[in-house]
Amino acid sequence: MKNFAIIGLGGYIAVRHLKAIAETNNRLISALDKNDSVGIIDNHFPNADFFTEFERFERHIDKLKRTDNKIDYVSICTPNYLHDSHIRFALRNEADAICEKPLVLNPWNIDALAEVEKETGKKLYNILQLRLHPSIIALKKQIEEGPKDKIYELDLTYITSRGHWYFASWKGDESKSGGIATNIGVHFYDMLSWLFGDVKANIVHVYEPKRAAGYLEFSKARVRWFLSVDYNAIPDELKAKGMRTYRSILMEGKEIEFSDGFTDLHTRSYQEILAGNGFGLDDARQSIQIVHDIRNNKPVGLNGDYHPFAKKEIEYHPFLNK
Repeated sequence: MKNFAIIGLGGYIAVRHLKAIAETNNRLISALDKNDSVGIIDNHFPNADFFTEFERFERHIDKLKRTDNKIDYVSICTPNYLHDSHIRFALRNEADAICEKPLVLNPWNIDALAEVEKETGKKLYNILQLRLHPSIIALKKQIEEGPKDKIYELDLTYITSRGHWYFASWKGDESKSGGIATNIGVHFYDMLSWLFGDVKANIVHVYEPKRAAGYLEFSKARVRWFLSVDYNAIPDELKAKGMRTYRSILMEGKEIEFSDGFTDLHTRSYQEILAGNGFGLDDARQSIQIVHDIRNNKPVGLNGDYHPFAKKEIEYHPFLNK
């Protein structure tokens, strides 16, 4: 049985980590969040020590390090811009780190963390759960067994409606979240990298707070992508059904179905990490480079091979063109 600490207990993703720690028969010893609305912890670990101040949490972890109850893993569920700092904290306190995506905001942060891994001898793992999804694993096998010179054509669409709170929170601050492509798209870019190889081109057609669209070319695929947090981008027929999220991957005109099977992917991720098979710094590198480049590339507008939803949403919101 391993001892865990968690940083960012009050965040929405933390509940999946709590469940994963419990379902892998490990225990949570300590938790930190600046907010104290964390009653969810009672469902799994009511006896865990809880802190709202980092300084007291740090002192507690340091004390445990000198006992038989030292922390083996620190799970990091904090805002994106804090990840690299909290990873360094974990490694330097003789614990391995398990970090939510995006691992970091910039490619050079990965190089810095590689140095800390080397200095401490501890390991960092990134949650890249789409690589463990049965449908995506089957798709990878299909691609590997297919024609070696085949270049696949894909349309990736992900719309996840967010209310006004989103832009009042750290998620709406690009310096903290990395912007829309980083915050809601990075796991898709990782999946595409895992399936189709190295990036050959990265063109941004639209990049705005509520939506982004572009074109990615990999060694084995050409991908038009569209992301949005705007409910108005949801297709009308889905709105009529009360749906607020739309996720689609079309490959060669055929839908890849992966809507189900997400429930246990964090637990699967933890199982792999505990077995020594988790995803590390090098696995995360290309997706972090992709989102960094999307954030910094100048949008070219509706030119070239753009995703059809890019034009559609401009029709919904003419003021975005002004």
